[in-house]
Amino acid sequence: MPQPVSQSAVLDALRQVQDPDLRRDIVTLGFIKNLVIDGPRVAFSIELTTPACPVKDQMREHARTVVLQVPGVASVDIEMTAAVRTAAIPDGSRTAVPGVKNIIAVGAGKGGVGKTTVAVNVAVALGLRGSRVGILDGDIYGPNVPIMLGLRTQLTTDGRKIVPAEKYGLQVVSMGFMTNDDSAVIWRGPMLHGAIQQFFREVAWNDLDYLIVDMPPGTGDVALSLAQTVPVSGSLVVTTPQTVSLADTRRAVRMYQKLNVKTLGVIENMSFFECPSCGTESDIFGKGAAAALAADLDVPFLGSVPLYQPVREGGDRGEPIVLAEPGSPAAKAFFAVAEQAAAQVSIASYARATIPLTVVP
Repeated sequence: MPQPVSQSAVLDALRQVQDPDLRRDIVTLGFIKNLVIDGPRVAFSIELTTPACPVKDQMREHARTVVLQVPGVASVDIEMTAAVRTAAIPDGSRTAVPGVKNIIAVGAGKGGVGKTTVAVNVAVALGLRGSRVGILDGDIYGPNVPIMLGLRTQLTTDGRKIVPAEKYGLQVVSMGFMTNDDSAVIWRGPMLHGAIQQFFREVAWNDLDYLIVDMPPGTGDVALSLAQTVPVSGSLVVTTPQTVSLADTRRAVRMYQKLNVKTLGVIENMSFFECPSCGTESDIFGKGAAAALAADLDVPFLGSVPLYQPVREGGDRGEPIVLAEPGSPAAKAFFAVAEQAAAQVSIASYARATIPLTVVP
């Protein structure tokens, strides 16, 4: 008579399956939930740290294979779920934002590198992968997020807090909703700090896994206000391959280090151009320098996004490329960057430690 399948035998088998980013087995990590053994049938859930995990299918099949090797097991039913963890630690001066698990700043050392394009497409890509995502347009002087999402609206309130606009499944707040299209915002530092405070504390963000903050270019007041106001899970730094952009990118990474904001990774935008007629690649701005810079700075390199005319066209008409042409090389690159960014947040959530905020004069 065959021996009944034991829970310990199933869990021992599952210890062979490792999360490639966290480098620990899924049993030790606590990913196995709702394990049920019914004779020769085994069912359980694998609860990942992000719906955007790029290897969840491989992990599921690996888990199925090892459990089927347990004597007495005839079938395995696996449900893949996710519960995003918070990566940043609140402290006395930086309290958590209600309704938000992770705040991710998308910045650049200089303008013109496609920072907002990256922020919008990464936000939409994370949403399409199953996460709850918001985007805060922190570029007070040049709020372009509404244009790239095709949003023309005025913010409303629920009587207590500002209610975010919604588009493509994103919760959206921008200074662009509060000014005329041609109005210039002429504010000094204290007013900027007040606006950032309001966007975090007086907005009814609703159960977000990730709040993407599109930062202004450079190393100025908004970055300092952000770091001093809320616990930030990390930053994504966008660059192009030119030497001048890379020099400014180095400064941006150093700024986030001084502010004790982890750099989740560097993204090389406009990396190369592929001729649609002949398929020839042209490195208009150079190629690959951002990966070398990331290695030199000891921060992750999250990927390269090619130059592709429909990216610009989609941004102009308010339709991000990950929605307009999800199968295009540019969209696939944005999806890959989003997945890598989510993976870095997960890694940070397991490795987080209390770090005192550096006071920047």
